[in-house]
Amino acid sequence: MPTRVRSHAKINLGLFLGAPRSDGFHSLVTVYQTLEIHDIVTVTARLAAQIALRITSNDARVPIDDRNTAWKMISLALKQLGVTAEVDIHIDKRLPVQGGLGAGSGNAVAALVGLENELGVGDRGAGIISPRQFELAAKVGSDVPLFLVGGTVLGVDRGQQVSALPDIEPTWCVIAVPGAGVSTPQAFRDWDALCAAQSLTTEASADRLEVSSQAYVRAFRGKIPEGGRQSGSSGVFSLGEDLAGPQESALVRTGIMSWIENDFERVVFPQHPSLAEIKRLLAAPGTPEAALYASLSGSGSALFGLYLTQGDAQAAKDRVESGIQGVKAEITRTLPRAAYWDQMLKKAD
Repeated sequence: MPTRVRSHAKINLGLFLGAPRSDGFHSLVTVYQTLEIHDIVTVTARLAAQIALRITSNDARVPIDDRNTAWKMISLALKQLGVTAEVDIHIDKRLPVQGGLGAGSGNAVAALVGLENELGVGDRGAGIISPRQFELAAKVGSDVPLFLVGGTVLGVDRGQQVSALPDIEPTWCVIAVPGAGVSTPQAFRDWDALCAAQSLTTEASADRLEVSSQAYVRAFRGKIPEGGRQSGSSGVFSLGEDLAGPQESALVRTGIMSWIENDFERVVFPQHPSLAEIKRLLAAPGTPEAALYASLSGSGSALFGLYLTQGDAQAAKDRVESGIQGVKAEITRTLPRAAYWDQMLKKAD
């Protein structure tokens, strides 16, 4: 029987970027947060004499070959497990493609969960995530490992080294997606040009990133689980044992909104002024319905706002959709870690 898996989205609660490294990557510090909105990934798998992978989707923009993150994940997983199987994956795309919400990365983890469930293999259980799974995830993409944790997650290095933070309680969120997309490679090129213009070196930015990382940990009162942040991509997390205190609003309690920011906004907004206007409408500063925080997610093009009440979120959705033509907005909520894993396989519809 096919396994249907919810593949949730993420946003970035701040994103601090470093100067380009010699390996071509960028060090960064971010806090990922999973959301209730999701795609549905359906996996059918059976043991066979040789490996055969097939991907279908309801969205023609989704690649159905080895460019797809789910394809990459399953191919690597089968080889690592020493298993040959015929695997069919259908991606019911409900999240924006290339919107900065981690949709493709979430699809990869959902496909892995579905494969292991179908074949009765793997070693996830009792809330334990294995080093094997983290190694796979980091090979597929820098923000794939966060979906092996869920909830509120600290990401460092390229974003693939992840540590569970205390969850913020479910918070209303509006996702706004403009008609025009943002090229992530171009955003990085523009960031590199800015670093060069400001003479920001890799060494100099390393200090800023370390300060940012420690500030996040203090703000969320996070106790990094033993073994949870190691050299490379592997780590073992005992989910549910990392909370350091009651689940109160870290966003409100610490005043974190006064200093977190997304560095991509410095290069993306000048190229796409409409995105800055969407952020302004989401934030609505000085009004009773003002956002707790509003930002670009990743390099975009999606933006988000966090709100105290559903009414505030609805008002923001209405502002954005009526204020800028072609923008689609959706109301959702942040998704804590336990709920993330509980909902993943529970009657995905």
